[in-house]
Amino acid sequence: MSLENFLYRLHFDTENARPSDLEVDWGDAPLTYKLYRGLPVIPLPEEVPLSLVDQTVSQEMSLPQLGAWLWYSYGLTQISQSLLTTTSADAGSELFLPLVTNRRPVASGGALYPSELYVYLKLSSIPPGLYHYDVAHHRLVQLREGNFDHFLSRALGGSCPVQACFGVAFVSIYFWKNFFKYDEFSYRLQGLDAGVLLGQLQEMANQFDVTTAVYYQFLDRAINTLLGLSDDQESVYAVVPLSLQTEGERHSHSSAQWTERGEVTASELIRELPEQKYVQVMRSKRMRKYPALLQINQAAMQESTHSFTHYSDELESKWSRRSDERILLPRLQKPSYDLVQYCRERFSPEMDFIRRKTDQDQVARIMEMTMSALLYGNDLGKNLEAASRRLSLFVSIHQVEGIQDGAYAYDPLEHALYPIVYGDLRARLQDGMTLDNVNLYHVPLCFHVVGNRDHLINQLGFRGYRIQHLEAGIVVHQLLLAAFTCGMGGHPLLGFDVENCDDLYNLETEEKTCLIQIPVGHYRPRARFQGVLHG
Repeated sequence: MSLENFLYRLHFDTENARPSDLEVDWGDAPLTYKLYRGLPVIPLPEEVPLSLVDQTVSQEMSLPQLGAWLWYSYGLTQISQSLLTTTSADAGSELFLPLVTNRRPVASGGALYPSELYVYLKLSSIPPGLYHYDVAHHRLVQLREGNFDHFLSRALGGSCPVQACFGVAFVSIYFWKNFFKYDEFSYRLQGLDAGVLLGQLQEMANQFDVTTAVYYQFLDRAINTLLGLSDDQESVYAVVPLSLQTEGERHSHSSAQWTERGEVTASELIRELPEQKYVQVMRSKRMRKYPALLQINQAAMQESTHSFTHYSDELESKWSRRSDERILLPRLQKPSYDLVQYCRERFSPEMDFIRRKTDQDQVARIMEMTMSALLYGNDLGKNLEAASRRLSLFVSIHQVEGIQDGAYAYDPLEHALYPIVYGDLRARLQDGMTLDNVNLYHVPLCFHVVGNRDHLINQLGFRGYRIQHLEAGIVVHQLLLAAFTCGMGGHPLLGFDVENCDDLYNLETEEKTCLIQIPVGHYRPRARFQGVLHG
């Protein structure tokens, strides 16, 4: 099967992206976190602050601040037990089974958390080097000791002044962690999951007044080898430098000394590293093969810095005004919110949505705050107009004060909604659900993050698909946070009829497609036992 057909099936033929007769072996399920054995560890402070106020980093990030940043980015924050309703085949009666999950500050498909988080740190409180964030024990596991500025600068093509940063974060995907349940469909989930984590890392950096950027282009095999990752198990998807300088100050450190050297290859960098092997634990004993994932991951890799490509928005079509009619949304002050409270209360409603008053101001806040996520630093270009050609936001609205029911396109530059079709669209959206786990009749807002139908492959090759989904994940994270500031919740969904929604918004004529669906509304608390996992 060609890789183009593989991606088409993931997006438009999702039922065949996962075998219909697949029986998930939950008894052999992998851990949702990675464990190392026999390596030096640095425990992080067990007492995590209950507020991030006054946590600004001044001269250097302290160990307690580092612990709080990692904890609220990707730590095991809660354990939750609820009841799973199922039907007995014998008696035809309902059974209630206990469902225990470890919760983190970010959303993840099936709560499987396929990402792992690594950091390169240069702090006086710990030896400089590369570390894995051991989620299960809230500690750092040392992978390599030493200064790797020169190595990382070249692996990033000289575009990032690593020497001006106090650290670098790496977000990877461990393929088996959600392939065991979702099979090949996991490839679509993985980019979105990693993108949501990137959004949380940036939000946490803002809380500490740390400057970040996201690098999507780097020498994959070199970075993976540096971290001791096996390409057939795990691969880094994004690199995030951390600095106490502004972005302009960081880039005032000239990187020309690297770019002038010409081409750098992954093979050349790998030869500089002493080989290191690690013993790791993921619990599964019987792992199925996933050749399609390995094939497309290999096709997306960059072997040479000459393969790095600048995304050009000039090649993309302009945002087309669909009608002269529009709704100018009110410009509101950015809301103040407690990120710790969001991390503690984050919840993905399913059958828990309830009808409650929703107004135009709430829609305006969610729209503006969500699309502001695309103003982050990256190696693609952070201009909002260019970014909005890669990703855009559409919404189907029902019973919102001041807005007529219908489907709308959002223009972030004008902060305006453009109507596409009027009417109650709930039945159409509900019929397009492949799994009736959300009652859309109780949802006033159903958002769709929309991207290029070619998944950026024409410009960025097969790496474009994962970049598109990583950015979509960042947008989804911000949308969920924006909904929280309005007292609402959202449930990201891939179980929807993409072609139905593309037709609803007339996207195919513009070579666009819906990437993910997020119903947003008010919800009732679910009956569950829940406890925090910090001191």
